[in-house]
Amino acid sequence: MVGSVWAALGLSLTCVSAVSLVSPAWFQTTTFSFGVLTYCSWPQGDSWNQSCGTFQSLDDIPDFAWKVSAAMLLGGWLLLAFNAILLLSWALAPKGRCPRRSSGPMPGVQAAAAIATIMGLLVFPIGLASPFAKEACVASSMYHGGQCQLGWGYVTAIFNAGLASLLPMMRRPHVTEVQRRTIFFSSDTDSIILVPETTT
Repeated sequence: MVGSVWAALGLSLTCVSAVSLVSPAWFQTTTFSFGVLTYCSWPQGDSWNQSCGTFQSLDDIPDFAWKVSAAMLLGGWLLLAFNAILLLSWALAPKGRCPRRSSGPMPGVQAAAAIATIMGLLVFPIGLASPFAKEACVASSMYHGGQCQLGWGYVTAIFNAGLASLLPMMRRPHVTEVQRRTIFFSSDTDSIILVPETTT
């Protein structure tokens, strides 16, 4: 049961991270929005008639800091996906086949994913100084959005990074299986004496 909960949490974090990565709503104005990998524009007052584009590769991304952020965020997402696959395999494996079945997420992989994601989120606003962002946001600069406002994609990515960093701390306590033993009570010392069970 515990393995299933961890698998569900890991898959949820991976899916939310993927949605925020492909979201064009990290920074937005009344007619334009952009994210790490996508951007959209629409006529004034008609947000339903959007035309969107995608940065096909790191070379297409307009700023070096933006490229570094994209690489870190994609790396964090890949680590989250790897961790989710491991958690799912542990949850679905027959009992006794997987020794770490109920130990929760791999704290090293989860922590590395959280660190990569947080670093990517911190680096991304440096890209607001790029010509692309300055044209979209008017007078934007490093860590200053100009006329752009934070969108739901960036807020979701921050929330997801926070959850990913907290999850390793919520590990299930380590439980070891105790061997069967016969317990004798001694009335002289009022203590319990453990003796290995013997077969006759």
